[in-house]
Amino acid sequence: MQQTIETTRWRGLLRRRQLWVPTWRAWTLAFTSAAVVAFLFLWQIHPFLAVDDGKPGGLLVVEGWANDRTFQMAAAEFKRSTYDQLFVTGGPIEYGAPMYEYKNYAERGMFLLHTMGVSSNRITAVPAPLVKQDRTYVSAVTLHRWLNLHQTQATQIHLITEGAHARRSRLLLQKAFGPGVEVTVTSGEPLGYDPARWWRSSSGVRSVIGETIAYLYVRLLFWPERQSLWEPMPE
Repeated sequence: MQQTIETTRWRGLLRRRQLWVPTWRAWTLAFTSAAVVAFLFLWQIHPFLAVDDGKPGGLLVVEGWANDRTFQMAAAEFKRSTYDQLFVTGGPIEYGAPMYEYKNYAERGMFLLHTMGVSSNRITAVPAPLVKQDRTYVSAVTLHRWLNLHQTQATQIHLITEGAHARRSRLLLQKAFGPGVEVTVTSGEPLGYDPARWWRSSSGVRSVIGETIAYLYVRLLFWPERQSLWEPMPE
């Protein structure tokens, strides 16, 4: 049984206690456990976030902010497999951005796909409104509302996005469409860092750490019915 030896001095203002403290074996075990957790995080977090379970068929959806390499992959996938329609999502492009000649990422993505050989009458841009937060979810809800408005039923969606954003995008698209729609995702290779060594570049660290926090937020704290998603921001 643990015992505490206690003495009091200076009229009860100071107290001396003898307590159990970890031994070097305990500290070694703690540091080893921390090192193992850090190693697993470094090697496994990017493959976990950049999930790749894409399944051809149904609707093909591309997030309009993705890089050109991801759009090349989306164009090739659309030409190779059978899809009902190709949609590009995305909100407004901020003033001063390099691609500001386009009004929004959806139209920018539609233009890229057209230059890559996809017929323009097979591509539909579905721009999302300018909102304060949860832009990925708002883009998904906007697509859902567009399909309902045009009486287009979706039973299967193949989402194409970029890098570590894939798992969160798939989850939010599934939340927007509900359990009756099968959502799969293909993750394009990110630009600016090596996915296998993401911790060696600032862009990789920002992307992976940011997406890890954002995914945990969606999993643990995000309740769509409680979000003021449609409160517009001033243009």
